[in-house]
Formats: sequence, C-alpha cells, structure tokens
Amino acid sequence: MTDRPLPEGTTGAIGTTGAIGTAGTAGTAGTAGTAGHGGRSGGEPADRPTAGAWAALGGSAELLDRVAFHGPDNVLPSGLPVRRLARATVAVCSLAAAELAAHRSGAPVPAVRVDQGAVGTAFVSERHLTIDGRTPVSFAPHSGFWRTADGWVRTHANYPHHRTRLLSALGLAADAGPEQLADTLGKLPAERIQERAYEAGALAVAVAPVSPAMHPLVEHRDIGAAAGAAPVRPLGGAPVDRPAAGVRVLDLTRVIAGPVATRTLALLGADVLRVDSPRLPEAEDAHADTGFGKRSARLDLAEPADRAVFEDLLATADVLVTGYRPGALDAHGLDPDALFARRPDLILVQLCAWGWTGPWAGRRGFDSLVQAGVGIAAHEAAPDGRPGVLPAQALDHGTGYLIAAAVLRSLTDQRTRRPGGRHLRFSLAGTASWLLHGIEQETPQGASPEPYDPSRWLAETDSAYGRLRHALPPIGYEGAPADWSLPPGRWGTDEPVWL
Repeated sequence: MTDRPLPEGTTGAIGTTGAIGTAGTAGTAGTAGTAGHGGRSGGEPADRPTAGAWAALGGSAELLDRVAFHGPDNVLPSGLPVRRLARATVAVCSLAAAELAAHRSGAPVPAVRVDQGAVGTAFVSERHLTIDGRTPVSFAPHSGFWRTADGWVRTHANYPHHRTRLLSALGLAADAGPEQLADTLGKLPAERIQERAYEAGALAVAVAPVSPAMHPLVEHRDIGAAAGAAPVRPLGGAPVDRPAAGVRVLDLTRVIAGPVATRTLALLGADVLRVDSPRLPEAEDAHADTGFGKRSARLDLAEPADRAVFEDLLATADVLVTGYRPGALDAHGLDPDALFARRPDLILVQLCAWGWTGPWAGRRGFDSLVQAGVGIAAHEAAPDGRPGVLPAQALDHGTGYLIAAAVLRSLTDQRTRRPGGRHLRFSLAGTASWLLHGIEQETPQGASPEPYDPSRWLAETDSAYGRLRHALPPIGYEGAPADWSLPPGRWGTDEPVWL
C-alpha cells in the first residue's frame, strides 16, 4: 500500500490546490499574539505559511496566537520564499512541542517565539559543522550540475555505491574522474541520462521547468478509531524542556530530512534509537551533524537473530520513522498494513523523495535531485542559464521539522482527543510543491535592520568524533531546551536496546 493513496479516512493537506489562506484552509486563521518583529500585532492574521502548515498537521487555530517571530530578516535569501518556509516549519514544530509540554505539565501552552537567525543557521547546519577544525565536504566531485547535449542534469554520487552505479550506467570505468564524466554527459540528452541512471540504481535527474504537479504537504489517517480505540501508553508528567520524555522513537532514516526530525525529537527528550543495515555505508561526517541526542545501532533484518532484536524494539516503540523508498521495507514485514496489524497504537511516519503516487513514486531521490526535477533549479538559474540551488537543503530541513511536529502533535492527539495509531506520510516533493505554489514571497518593505551573524547560534562540544562546532537547535518556546543533552556517538556502535 505504500505506493497507493491512503485508504478512506485519509486527510491530505496543502498541495492539492496549492492555495494557502483560501476557503477551507487555515491560512487566515488566528488572531493577534505576542508582539515581535515578524510576528503579529493587533488585528493581523497569523503568519499564513505557519497557519497553513499547522492546519495540515491538525492543530487548533486557537493556538496560533501563541506564535511570533523575531530576529534578522536577511537569512536564506532566494527568489523563492525559503525564509518563510523555514521559519514556518520551525514554528509549527515549536508550537507542537509547547502543546505537548502543556498537556504533560497541566500548565497553559507556552508562548512560541521563533528566532529567524537561529532558523537560518540551523537550516544549513551541515555547512557550519567543523570537526577538530576540519570542514566536511558536502558534495563529492561526481555530484552536481552537468551540461548535456540538450540541457542540464543533476547527479548525486556522494556514496561510493551510487558513484559506481552512475559510472557503470554511462559505460565509464569505476575510477573515471569528473572530467571524463562531464565529457560523456555532454554528448547525451538529459532524459536519456536520467533513465539510464534510474535503471542502474544510480542517481541523475534532468533539470526540468517548474512543474504544475502538486503533492500534499502531509497525508495522515487515524488507525483503529472505527473498530474501537487502541490503547496508548500513558506518559505521565514531564518538564517543559523535555515534553517527549519517555517516548521511544525507532529511527530508520538516512541523510538529512529524517535524521533532522529524529534529532529534534531527541532534543525534546525522546529516546531515539537509529537502526541501519550493516550492508549500507554511512557518511560519518553527516552523522556527526544529525546524530545529536540519539543513539545508533546496526541490525541486519535479513538475519534471524538481528530481526528478533528489531522486533523486540518495535514491540515497545511509540514511534517508527522510515525514510526508505516506497515499498523498500515491505519484504521485511514493515509495510503499514503489517505494522498496524500488530501495533495498532503505533505512530508511523514514512518519508520519501518524489511523493507517494505517480510514476516517480518508487524512485530514489535526495533534496538536490528533487530541486532539479520539480523546477526549483530552473527557477533559480543564473543569467547564463546555469541551474541554481536554494540557499539551503530546505526541502530536507523543512520536511524534518514538519515530521517532528507531526509526531509531537500525534502524541498529544492520542492522549487528548482520539487514541489509536497514526499513519503519516511526507515527501520532499510535497514540501517543494508548497514552496513553489503555496507560499507567497514577501515584499521587502519593513525588513529588520538587525544584522545576521551565524556565530550567535553556533556552539562547540566534545564528541566521539572530536571537537565539534555545530548549529544550535532553532526550536523556540518558553522553557525550550537550548542544546542537546548528548553529542553524537559513533555511527552504528550503540547497543540496540531502549534506555
């Protein structure tokens, strides 16, 4: 079922029409709240992207008056409304954390005050990371934009197996350099390169014009409500800075979006255990950025002993977050129907690149490739026609904060409105649709004169990898944690047990 629309009872929000603030959306909901630059003053509607995302997550419009923004406006400059997307995703995550904190403490919902400087810094956290003074390399030499016989193509070859497949698909030797790759790509049409790469399990996408296709920002359905409420584990009280304390999160995600989501849940007190296959490599530098606050183990689900350990973890998990291609985990009995048959109270979040329906639903993808395929790269092109990029991996980071917000909202919703499981689906294409079609670019008038200095939102800590300089979390509500309780440990070296 992972490549089909969700069954009856599903709500898909934002992206079906692209209209934020029109009838039937929450785009104009909310009233005045705490004054602050970029926030609201008396009589103004709520920030429309924030209100739209909050409505998509099922949040009450009455809570939007708790949200305000402050800090520098000149972060994440782009021809598209990236700053508005970024701050909205952090705002709804902060509000969802505040809502859960209020439920668990019995106090009123804390005010949410999002600092745009913190948001801008966190959205490029991988670029600010240093390890003992060394700056990691984000993209490998075989990754990037390449001119083709009829346009441009974007490749992603950061992992060795992806580079090997790409070169093989093009008839190149495994040790071929970027110059040989450029020469070969320049002789072929972009779509032919794209399809050859797809057939070989490699990653290359033709740079396309802005797509009119729409994907929902989030799809969600309740599990078990029709047949009687499934029991949910009581959580009890929790301090305001740890609203997810005691929540067990099984993390089957990789690269940026999923790990940002679970990194955020770990910040808020959840026991997050990331599980990877020992057969797949991981970039240790990437884990040094997104591994804060959580633990990491390796299990081979094809091995009976490891599978038994995994099933024990799953049996007592509250949340499962997956970031693999649609259908990729089905052979291991981890398709949604099978999961909910044995865990009807589970919060299941699935993340993919290209959306859950359509001819590209089962394809591999990363933020940079989705930017190319949906028209963002063309929209941001330079005057000479070379494709451009967003000022951040904004689809990844934005989707990550939306996922964390959806989990937090589900935890509250299970215990205050309707028990039972939750099935939530996100895609990078859905976030891209929202950016391209659902958020208006602000006019430049009234911009804050406050300068942007990212060093204000950077910190240093010792870790198993060495001395890390890293971006601080942007979550902002009264009483929110200022930093993670733990630095990242070495990838895949923790015991596969709950704390």
